[in-house]
Amino acid sequence: MPRNKKITSLLVLQFCVVVIVISIVTFRRGEWSNARWVGSCIAMPAAILFFVARGQLGSSFSVTPQAGALVTHGVYAKLRNPIYVFSGLTLVGVLIAWHSRFAFLLLAVVIPVQVFVLTRKRRCLKPGLAMSAGNIEREPGSSGLHPNYQQT
Repeated sequence: MPRNKKITSLLVLQFCVVVIVISIVTFRRGEWSNARWVGSCIAMPAAILFFVARGQLGSSFSVTPQAGALVTHGVYAKLRNPIYVFSGLTLVGVLIAWHSRFAFLLLAVVIPVQVFVLTRKRRCLKPGLAMSAGNIEREPGSSGLHPNYQQT
């Protein structure tokens, strides 16, 4: 199977899973509490922005860390890791809308895993992108914004 076909299939699968999960949480039986409204208002836009960021990656997307082309347009011009930011916000919104205290234990697992994966990706990608993008690293302790982002 060609690489682009595989990536498109993965994108469709991700989209279907996110739509199903948000639909189950949003349209379940019961009263619309404030938590359900707030969670839905966080999850839906975050999910849309997740797929916008995912689409902007284009052929640079890979499941495993690989040095490809540096994406610096769109959402990536403002945030360094928008897929992780928006997937985390989508999860937080779904958990708020679900309105279960025990569901937040999932965040105690997901957030450290995402930090671990980001750390590994950064170490793996740094040598490959350094040649194509020049010196893009910020000083330690800098903001999580994309290095090309100009604050006004």
